[in-house]
Amino acid sequence: MPTYQYRCEACGEMFERAQHLAEHETAHPQCPKCGSEKVQHLPTQFMAKTSKKS
Repeated sequence: MPTYQYRCEACGEMFERAQHLAEHETAHPQCPKCGSEKVQHLPTQFMAKTSKKS
């Protein structure tokens, strides 16, 4: 399950949330610090893991 990073536009708090891909499309997480729903999804790095060797 991927972890997404968010930043609250109201208080500046940065937090992470683990969500399924389908859930991420419709999710509206609240800031854990101030409860605001004005949060911005931040791009994060990821690494693709495959089963075949190159």
